[in-house]
Amino acid sequence: MDAQSQLHATTKLYDAALKGDVPSLLNLLGEDPLILDRCIIEKSGKYMQSPLHVAANFGHVNFTNKLIEKKPKLVEVVDHIKRSSPLHIACAEGHLQIVETLLVVNSSICYTHDQDGKTPVHVAAINGQIDVLRALLNLEPQAARERTMGGESVLHLCVKHKQPEALRFLVKTMDDGELLNLDDALGNTVLHLAVAAKQPEVI
Repeated sequence: MDAQSQLHATTKLYDAALKGDVPSLLNLLGEDPLILDRCIIEKSGKYMQSPLHVAANFGHVNFTNKLIEKKPKLVEVVDHIKRSSPLHIACAEGHLQIVETLLVVNSSICYTHDQDGKTPVHVAAINGQIDVLRALLNLEPQAARERTMGGESVLHLCVKHKQPEALRFLVKTMDDGELLNLDDALGNTVLHLAVAAKQPEVI
């Protein structure tokens, strides 16, 4: 297959990912069996994200399942925008089924940091996705201890992004007083931030 044909096939692949069109995906794989390998090797070439990022963003469960069945390594590919994994995106959008599918393939992707140092746990907390947090921490409880580049814990992020329910869930689930007392890079604990942000429900 020449370069022009490969580019055309890749464009059709992304169109299929956008629509969640599994039959088109299967047709493309029949015509070009290496198309998903190129997405990994080239990090999707001119595209900023992999087809799995696109499917995860739009909540296309069946398409995601088929992509992973054909090329499990896609779960580890980070995008060109923020170095986010497909799991980061599924967590932000609250697509629980997709989160669970990605974790089955490789639960260690819970520890992947984007360019801001945020993990999928951080992203789920920032967006108040409690069911997603539960799924992540059931498999990888230690992932909640990761910090951002600014030294923020997941609890700092809950306060900063006004997610009191996520904060309550995490405090109850983790049952770790030490985490509440951690300082960020500026020396702020979770309680310092809550007072500054006038969030009495946290205190």
